[in-house]
Amino acid sequence: MLFNSYAFLFGFLPLALAIFYGLRARGHRAASVPFLALASVAFYAYWKPVDTFILVGSVVFNYFIARLMSASSVARARSLLTLGVVADLGLLLYFKYLDFLLGNIAWLAGATWNAPRIVMPIGISFFTFTQIAYLVDCYRSRTSERDFGNYALFVTIFPHLIAGPIIHHAQMRPQFARLRSQAIEPDAILLGIVIFVIGLAKKVLLADNLVNAADAVFNAADHGARLSAALAWVGTIAYTLQIYFDFSGYSDMAIGLGLLFGVRLPLNFDSPYRSKSIIEFWRRWHMTLSAWLRDYIYIPLGGNRHGEFQRLRNVFVTFFLGGIWHGAGWTFIAWGALHGTYVVINHVSRKLRPAREAPSAVLAAGKQFGTLLVVMVAWVFFRAKTIAGATHLLASMALLGPSRSTVSVPDVSLYFWIVLGTAIALFAPATHQLTRYTAKLNEPLKVSSEPLLGSLARRAPVLGASAATAILCGCLFAAALARIWRPAIFNYFNY
Repeated sequence: MLFNSYAFLFGFLPLALAIFYGLRARGHRAASVPFLALASVAFYAYWKPVDTFILVGSVVFNYFIARLMSASSVARARSLLTLGVVADLGLLLYFKYLDFLLGNIAWLAGATWNAPRIVMPIGISFFTFTQIAYLVDCYRSRTSERDFGNYALFVTIFPHLIAGPIIHHAQMRPQFARLRSQAIEPDAILLGIVIFVIGLAKKVLLADNLVNAADAVFNAADHGARLSAALAWVGTIAYTLQIYFDFSGYSDMAIGLGLLFGVRLPLNFDSPYRSKSIIEFWRRWHMTLSAWLRDYIYIPLGGNRHGEFQRLRNVFVTFFLGGIWHGAGWTFIAWGALHGTYVVINHVSRKLRPAREAPSAVLAAGKQFGTLLVVMVAWVFFRAKTIAGATHLLASMALLGPSRSTVSVPDVSLYFWIVLGTAIALFAPATHQLTRYTAKLNEPLKVSSEPLLGSLARRAPVLGASAATAILCGCLFAAALARIWRPAIFNYFNY
């Protein structure tokens, strides 16, 4: 069930909200937590019911491994941690990478791999990484979640289950305790609606209007079609914007949905295309994955504790593995290796030429342009189905291809969406800046006294506090509804 579908918007979501708040209104706040876990499992089952057994089995297995670790000696806890992580990675290896590995082994052996394709359960990368982090944290702290309902909700809570953000138990546990004992802030509900609508608009009105052009160009490149430099650049720019608004839109929608149920999820995007270095880019793009890779790969590898060469090696290996996490294919490996190389070069350049003062406006713009350019080059490998297709497209972009193409842009309105998307990505405030959303529980959601629909104004969040904003959100929602009669899947559902 897609967030951008009629079934979700007018079926699952209203029903889940009605039961959730119905339980709370009748004094059963504690029961609303396990209900939300059950609703999340039902949401997952909608995709492919048989895969629910994999999700539930993974949740039960990791819950009991953590419980056993918290009651064991250090040596036994280490063995249990190894068992849990190996089992989690084994599940991921089988469903996500086995086809790729066996196919390449067969190719090296000169044989043909004709086994039926293994279908990957949706969201397996996210709920696997979430639980690996939980096991590691439990081993370090020697404590674990005792309430199975809390743990099940932590892993399965449906706004984040399919495509993140990656969450940590320490972030969620106090929130579940609040849900069981305290009322949900009206500010959170109103703010959730606004953020959800912004995310829906990003997905439906921006990303989905760019996907056809990106697909046409990249599919043509994968099949070796003639591509002019202009068309190659148009396709690459379209995909650069599509993947941003697609994933950023999902992350906004996840945050908005979390707020509707009284839960604050972490930020995942902070205007990454405005970054002035590749290091800054990774602090702004898919922020929860970057933090996960740092905490559970880079630091365990040694981080920066063993000298400069080892630090740079660890950086490269972390990004290389991050590329593999995104998918089983040589293009993802190339994408991860490219970003690993970019970040290593960035670190070396900072050592050789440390910044002593703020750069001029021209130099800052040049750094931003250069960062975005190398990110776009890497996106070519990320989107292409084959290395040959990626190099073919890059060659066309570098004026090494034909002057005329054998394919064309499907719709001339594409150029309007490219201009609009570029302006928003590069100049508009990020959603959390517009709404003043914060994931920190000790920071209240800000409110405003501006009028909105009479008495509702007194409890309205800052962006939803004006009638103009309410009208704008209503228009965005109506425009999105008009276009989701045929909803498109989110890009990161594939990873």
